[in-house]
Amino acid sequence: MKKQKQILVIGSSGQIGTELVEELRKIYGNEHVVASDIHPPVNNTGSDGPYESLDVLQGNSVLEIVRKYKVTEVYLLAAILSATAEQSVKAAWRLNMDGLFNLLDICRERKIKLFWPSSIAVFGPGTPRINTPQFPYMDPSTVYGISKLAGELWCEYYFQKFGVDVRSLRYPGLISYKSQPGGGTTDYAVHIFHEARKNNKYECYLAEDTVLPMMYMPDAVRATVELMNADFGNVKVRSSYNIAAISFSPSELVKEIKKHLPDFVCTYKPDIRQKYASSWPASIDDSAARSDWHWSHTYNLADIVEDMLWHIQ
Repeated sequence: MKKQKQILVIGSSGQIGTELVEELRKIYGNEHVVASDIHPPVNNTGSDGPYESLDVLQGNSVLEIVRKYKVTEVYLLAAILSATAEQSVKAAWRLNMDGLFNLLDICRERKIKLFWPSSIAVFGPGTPRINTPQFPYMDPSTVYGISKLAGELWCEYYFQKFGVDVRSLRYPGLISYKSQPGGGTTDYAVHIFHEARKNNKYECYLAEDTVLPMMYMPDAVRATVELMNADFGNVKVRSSYNIAAISFSPSELVKEIKKHLPDFVCTYKPDIRQKYASSWPASIDDSAARSDWHWSHTYNLADIVEDMLWHIQ
C-alpha cells in the first residue's frame, strides 16, 4: 500500500501558494496539506485545513512543523520577487537563499522531496531571447535572478552530492484572479484586468511591444503537481526546468481585452521594470519538460482574457 503524502506548503499566502494549496487539498485531502506563511492566511487556507504561522528563516521552527506533521513533501514558495527585491537587496538575498538552505538541509536529513521555484529572471542580456534553450548562457541582471540562479546550482549540488530529491520549474510571468501578485516585473498582466474592470483604463509600466513568456495559473499549478508526481528517473534536470505556455506583449493583451471591453484604454509609461523585462526572454524552449515528463499547456491568450474578465467583476 502506498504511503499517504503529508505535504507542507511554505509561502501559502502568495500568488502561487494560494492556488497550489487549494489544488493539493482537492487531490490529497485537507488534513494532508499544511499551509504556512509569515503572513496571515488568505481565502480558506487557514480554515479548510491545518495552518501554521512560519518564518522560513527560522530553521528550528520549520523542523518542528516537519516533525509535527510527519511531512514527506515540501513546496518552498517563500521569496521576494524581482521588482520588490531591488528595493531591499540584502533582505531579498537572505530570504531567497537562507530559506532554501534551511529546507535543503532538512530535506537531506529527513529524506523529504522538495519543490523550489526558479524563474525566467535567471536569464539576462547575454541569453538568447527567442526560444531560450534549457541550458543557455545566463547572466541575470537583478538580485532576484542572481539568487534564483545560485539556488538552481545549489539544488543540483544537493541532488548530486546528497541525493536530495529536489525539483524545480523556471516560471514565466503568472496570471491569476484569485490573489494579488507579489511584486514581479510581469505583474502588469494581472493589474491590467482589475483596472480594466474598475476604471476602463490602465497605465502600463512596460513598453507596448515588450514580449514576455506568460502562463495562466491553473497551468502553472498543474505543471508543479505533475513534476512532483513524475517518476524519479524521468526528472533529468535537477537545476530547474524551462516551462512555457504563451508569449505576448502588452499591446497584444490590450487588443484581446478590447474584444470584451471596446472602450478600454491603455497608455504606456515604462519605468525601471522595463530594463528588467528587456533582459529576459521573449519565448522559451521547454522541450525538455515536454519530453521528460510530458508537460503541455492548456490556456491560450484568448482563454486567459475571457476567464480573467469573467471572474473579475
